[in-house]
Amino acid sequence: MAPHAESLPVFDQHHITSKMASVKTNSPATANGVPQIEGTSDTTAVVIPDPVLQAKPTQTRFTHNDVLPHRANAKAPMAKGVAPFSTAEMFKTSSALSRPKASKSYYNHLTAEARARQPSSLKGAMKYFKPETISLCGGLPSSEYFPFEELAFEVPTPAAKFSATEGTAVVRSRKYDIADEKSVFDLSVALNYGQSMGPPQLMRFLTEHTEIVHSPPYSNWDICLTQGSTSALDIALRMFCAPGDALITEEYSFSSAVETAIPMGLRLVGIKMDGKGLCAKQLDYVLSNWDQGDCLGTRKYGGAKRPTFMYTVPTGQNPTGATQDLERRKAILEVCEKYNVFILEDEPYYFLQMEAYVSKLNQTNGMNGINGEHIDENAEQDKKKELGDFISSLTPSYLSLSTTGNVLRMDSFSKILAPGSRTGWVTGPADIVERFVRASEVSAQNPSGFSMVALFKLLEEQWGHEGFLQWLMNLRTEYTWRRDGIVDACERYLPKDIVQFEAPMAGMFHWLRVDGSRHPLWQQRAKELYTEAARRKLLEEIEEKVFLKGTEMDVLVARGSWFRAEKSKKEAEEGSTVVNGEIEGSGKEIDATVYFRMTFAAAPMGKITEAVRRFGEALRVEFGLAERQ
Repeated sequence: MAPHAESLPVFDQHHITSKMASVKTNSPATANGVPQIEGTSDTTAVVIPDPVLQAKPTQTRFTHNDVLPHRANAKAPMAKGVAPFSTAEMFKTSSALSRPKASKSYYNHLTAEARARQPSSLKGAMKYFKPETISLCGGLPSSEYFPFEELAFEVPTPAAKFSATEGTAVVRSRKYDIADEKSVFDLSVALNYGQSMGPPQLMRFLTEHTEIVHSPPYSNWDICLTQGSTSALDIALRMFCAPGDALITEEYSFSSAVETAIPMGLRLVGIKMDGKGLCAKQLDYVLSNWDQGDCLGTRKYGGAKRPTFMYTVPTGQNPTGATQDLERRKAILEVCEKYNVFILEDEPYYFLQMEAYVSKLNQTNGMNGINGEHIDENAEQDKKKELGDFISSLTPSYLSLSTTGNVLRMDSFSKILAPGSRTGWVTGPADIVERFVRASEVSAQNPSGFSMVALFKLLEEQWGHEGFLQWLMNLRTEYTWRRDGIVDACERYLPKDIVQFEAPMAGMFHWLRVDGSRHPLWQQRAKELYTEAARRKLLEEIEEKVFLKGTEMDVLVARGSWFRAEKSKKEAEEGSTVVNGEIEGSGKEIDATVYFRMTFAAAPMGKITEAVRRFGEALRVEFGLAERQ
């Protein structure tokens, strides 16, 4: 019998006995992949490969170059009316739609409140709207009475390398651009009520962007616009967490996330971190030992059940600046899938991933931007990179790694365009996003119409996907220069005998570790400390003294304690006894580190350098160190 064209079970092929010929697919007689007929004996079977099984084209990555051909094949025109229903499903590529569904549903992780929400009756009625329909249903104000006839924005362009001095473009949106056939989105639509998932004009762009950058491995994902990630975080926590539940996060976490969760009655579980962010082994240890005696859940977190929800900032983490590499993300994802944990992936700094820092302290050409000048050795190399190289250089997201669908990703325009836009989006399993939409309908509803029309004009009509990606590349270059500048300044001005740091690989933050045991207050009172609670209280006192000394010298940095996830711990831990510099029974030396966060985004480079110099002086004065020579 002739060999099969592919290594497949017998029932996956058509078998026909023939006296005339056989088909050989891997012989020299095969031309351009088309089997050629060759004579053979009357006892040989003819193997005709199943065309469906044989046609296994390699799924190529959707790129910005594929957008226009994809749109040309759209099955339906863009909906242009007021408050039209939309979903990512309308704009996905055939490749995305053909993928298997997420292998698991996490719907049962939702709170009773989230599951009980019903669709908005009025918003839901719009799915019955047709162009010839006369609607007397929704209370939509007439755009005739909107006192805005035109909005105009002057924006940088890719052609001018996004430099305002090199050239800009003016984009305009008028009230009736749709009726005048000048645009598919205008003020009459943007400034009226809309659907909570967002207008189709932006949904299309974000769906395409998601495929270009993340290419989720399952088909049933969806998108919903948000009023920024802070609002999205509040909605997500209410969807997945009830009062008394435990919430996993990094031991030092985004302060607004901590301050959102605590009043909800949530018990934050801070997982230890290293230079690559949240530690997967520590996460596994905490979850595997949760119900073991009084080790964790019973006493430390008030008897809370083992957590099934985790909030993390994987890239350029706030406040530490740590970035989880691919290996770490895979390990964390494996642990979360093992213990049925759903991940809230907060990624405002995702596109600000940088090359490794190279110290310039001893270079003869001087400090990088130490006096505010824009020295940018990597800029030209970055500009020569192709957009595909830029995307492939980004560490894959949890959204792109999870096949089970246990990730809801939060994106935002705040850090990459403007925080005042108050616009972002979430992406995740369709059944979870649908619940998010229901929550949005009775809370934030959707972003401001002014923001949405401005973003549409900028991203869709002016830049396009290619221009947007070029902007992100340019932004990464700019923040890399700033990162290098603040680290250069820290190497030059901070006292190395008490301060340690690693250059961040992404984001906007630089995390300093200060040896509190060198402070006079610690040396005076450390021997009197008999509990872990007393140790922490003394370190916070030292932290405050350093902070206030900095303010006296006109420099403001963020205190590390503001970001500590576990603001207060139960007596079971705080009552630990300190003996001979160790926590009794633990074999661990007391950690006397005090932390501070700096940002290299807020001030001009020259002022950042001066701020670092002032903070260095504050540390020397407060710790009684010799002045810098």
